[in-house]
Amino acid sequence: MKFNYNHVKDAYERIEKHVRKTPLEESFYLGDESTKYFFKLESFQRAKSFKIRGALNKMMTLTKEEMKHGVAAISSGNHGSSVSYAASILGITNVNIIVPKTTPQSKIDKIRYFGGEVILLGDNYDEAHSLGMNYIEEHNLIYIDAYYNDPLIYGGQGTVAIEILEQNKDIDTIVVPIGGGGLITGIAVAAKSIKPEIKVIGVQTEACPAMIKSYEDNTFYEEYPGEESICDALVGGIGKLSYELAKDYVDDFIAVSEESIAKAVSFMAKKEKYIVEAGSCTTVAAVMNYRERIGGKNVALVLSGGNIDGEVLTHILSKY
Repeated sequence: MKFNYNHVKDAYERIEKHVRKTPLEESFYLGDESTKYFFKLESFQRAKSFKIRGALNKMMTLTKEEMKHGVAAISSGNHGSSVSYAASILGITNVNIIVPKTTPQSKIDKIRYFGGEVILLGDNYDEAHSLGMNYIEEHNLIYIDAYYNDPLIYGGQGTVAIEILEQNKDIDTIVVPIGGGGLITGIAVAAKSIKPEIKVIGVQTEACPAMIKSYEDNTFYEEYPGEESICDALVGGIGKLSYELAKDYVDDFIAVSEESIAKAVSFMAKKEKYIVEAGSCTTVAAVMNYRERIGGKNVALVLSGGNIDGEVLTHILSKY
């Protein structure tokens, strides 16, 4: 198999000293007598996203010549800031991050903070990806994949599962947001290898259910014409490796509405006291709307990032 648990174990050993082992905190409000919910707070990473795991794992395998030559990534924001941060750790100075013109300013600022050069291309992620790949080829840069088919990226993302099960061996269900699919696939392969009976559930926004539609239509949607969404990190198509593997490891796929996600963002800020981006809050929205379908007694909800735009957050908090 092109990707397996060994990739995750190797990644864990490689990046452990450089990434935070993020907290797994029990929810104050979601649980009841029969079920406990735990937040895996990847929003507490230095760049406020799980994506540092895959980016760093990939970049630590580059040769000195490749590092000197320079790297590039295409991102809706989180992958870009994580590649920029990883480059700062490794001493890579030529860092090019291609993002859509619609990327929130807060994410652009973070990429620049860590030393990356921001290149604005395209009106959405899929356009940015198409134009960005041409740019990378023209400038002969080392491409750091976000989610398409690089097992080093998937391996890094899967380390979240190792941590969850080290932190609480009783976890029986893990709920994960789905954008390109690297996180859900990495976690599912790792979690099922460690604890075969565990359930893994993926969640998408109804505005861009690319993974769900791929399986319903039996079609690989490398690009997907989603609607406008507050979940900027989840918009666009899915990765080839994820499309090939996720269906064999993920127990259920759930789509949640934009309104329910906004309510979950507000709930997390006002009640649980965590600032979490909308894409991450799909997991919280899923519990609020599909508690019985998710099931489980000890459920981990992966909160994949905390890079929510300030204006978006202000608007949501004033409305819900």
